[in-house]
Amino acid sequence: MSKATELPISRFPTPSLDSMPEDVRNRILDVQEKSGFIPNVFLVLANRPAEFRAFFDYHDALMEKDSNLTKGEREMIVVATSGLNQCQYCVVAHGAILRIREKNPLIADQIAVNYHNADITPRQKAMLDFAVKVSQTAQEVSDADINELKQHGFDDEDVWDITGISAFFGLSNRMANVTAMRPNTEFYSLGR
Repeated sequence: MSKATELPISRFPTPSLDSMPEDVRNRILDVQEKSGFIPNVFLVLANRPAEFRAFFDYHDALMEKDSNLTKGEREMIVVATSGLNQCQYCVVAHGAILRIREKNPLIADQIAVNYHNADITPRQKAMLDFAVKVSQTAQEVSDADINELKQHGFDDEDVWDITGISAFFGLSNRMANVTAMRPNTEFYSLGR
């Protein structure tokens, strides 16, 4: 598809790089330098700079910190919950990151479709069971759910992390779905 016939990346306006506040533009250019392209989520959310900053600060606080959850496990949470929330952007983008982090070309598709049949550990399945419950029916989370996680070696900080990731990506999924955010074609081949 030529540039002239490419589909829009969002149903909302996306600002040009030169019209963005300097800090937002610099963050986007840093991502482009590291990945070789600009993920569309950055361009779409740059439409509202204050929200862009808050979104990515919280994203980084959840996804980049030292934790008992591996970076791959964090991506598993994103892919499993985003699949259930029917968020094409997040499944495709975070599926690519998951394949890279786990060095497994199959894992993202397995988790997005049915993590119960994925090639993951019982501990990871318990983590995803909890994350999905937070994503879909958080009002039903009970002490028994948390105790189940603890039987798999998770502590209170881990439970908070799983909850935060699931909740944050619920927001992300909804924004991506409403904005009709299109995944970059570059994501499809990463980690394969």
